[in-house]
Amino acid sequence: MDKLRKIQAELKAPKNQRNNFGKYNYRSCEDILEAVKPLLDKYECTLTVSDEIKQLGDIIFVESIAVISDGENQVHTKAQAGIDPNRKGMDIAQSFGSSSSYSRKYALNGLFLIDDTKDADSTNTHGKAPKATATNSDKEWLNKGTAEFTKVQA
Repeated sequence: MDKLRKIQAELKAPKNQRNNFGKYNYRSCEDILEAVKPLLDKYECTLTVSDEIKQLGDIIFVESIAVISDGENQVHTKAQAGIDPNRKGMDIAQSFGSSSSYSRKYALNGLFLIDDTKDADSTNTHGKAPKATATNSDKEWLNKGTAEFTKVQA
């Protein structure tokens, strides 16, 4: 679909949201929708996003489908996100809504080729991994037992 290709090339959805706790910027589903609406109008396309709740074994998840159409052709993408109905600090509606928003965001990312490889969702460890240390390309290493090491240690 030529129109989709043009929308993908022109779409700019900056990371305007800030997570102060995690100290990172991110884009939300709503940010993507706001950025794409003028392009949908420009190229006379429609976009629909829908959810379906599914279960696989004991896992409950939402599957989101994003569909773009120009009235003749359509393309769709899907994404999924798990739902934890017992998520701390959320009631069940908030838990479902949070998973829906997350799943929709990634369906839109796939449809519009938005690369989130350096987005907080793909790099945030939520405090479960050790902090990165300097590499040789960053700084010279201090070798244990050297005068420099002893000085720094003191």
